[in-house]
Amino acid sequence: MIVTLTANPSLDRTVELPGALARGEVQRAVAVHQHSGGKGVNVSRALVASGLDTVAVLPGGDSDPVLAGLLDDGVPYAALPISEPLRSNVTLTEPDGVTTKINEPGPELSPDEQEALIGLLLDRSRGASWVVLAGSLPPGVPADFYATVARRLRSRGNSSVDNPANDGGAPLIAIDSSGAPLAASIGSNADGEISGKPDLLKPNAEELAELAAAAGFANVHTADELEADPGLAAKAAAAVVESGVGAVLATLGSKGAVLVTADGAWLATHPPIQAVSTVGAGDSSLAGYLLAATRGGSAQDCLRQAVAHGAAAASLPGSTVPAVHQTTPDAVTITALQKD
Repeated sequence: MIVTLTANPSLDRTVELPGALARGEVQRAVAVHQHSGGKGVNVSRALVASGLDTVAVLPGGDSDPVLAGLLDDGVPYAALPISEPLRSNVTLTEPDGVTTKINEPGPELSPDEQEALIGLLLDRSRGASWVVLAGSLPPGVPADFYATVARRLRSRGNSSVDNPANDGGAPLIAIDSSGAPLAASIGSNADGEISGKPDLLKPNAEELAELAAAAGFANVHTADELEADPGLAAKAAAAVVESGVGAVLATLGSKGAVLVTADGAWLATHPPIQAVSTVGAGDSSLAGYLLAATRGGSAQDCLRQAVAHGAAAASLPGSTVPAVHQTTPDAVTITALQKD
């Protein structure tokens, strides 16, 4: 069982344009796709598509369209009732795969609602092998929320990246976020405090650059530089691992992905595809990694399936997620990298 937490879920609408976005002009859409979204929700949708047990934990009222969409997609969920409607996000996609996203901030969660959401997650994650903490945080939620949740989860037992099977203790924890919440996930722990650092981080190149700087990587580089040089990306990810994170899965767009653990570093690449929409491709990559991990795959196996899932997602319209049979892991090439 994999449980996901999406603190700031959304109703995602993707509008396909017939040509390049023309600012200030009227354009007619070729197609419109709508899905319940948010990073954790997308991971759960992708896991359901591949037949893996999952529960999506999120806030939302009974009549909210996001919850209705989860019902339509057959995604099991546990929702904390709130009075405010969840946000809507709009993505514009151009024929060459360029995407423009407009994301709303989402409803504010009070301290009591935050505590209730954590309690709901703790209840639903008993016996889970992984818990995914993903996406942005809504207004009112402190930046260290995910680190706090990780500590609360671990207070029930111990977790190890080398043992993906849950033995009744704490599950393994993956975090996929950005900005201040992502930086806070690798923050220092007070003496005697349970670690809030995850077993797996899934940044993109821009987020990896931020993480490496926060981890004290000597040579800070831009996202473009990290995407262009997987070896450099591996060194940046290694700095994050050395800070106490179990593993870093860094997605590098069309360049593939880099996985760094205490035991090694690897690059995975997929043959070029015709990108239709990159919305949710990173979330599908994380789902692919977890799918392989729960089946006992090696680090390279997990990386291979992550890249296969991400490539398949990018070839599908809107925020459509692929099932495992739509992916081509055999087409993925794995190359060992130096991490120091």
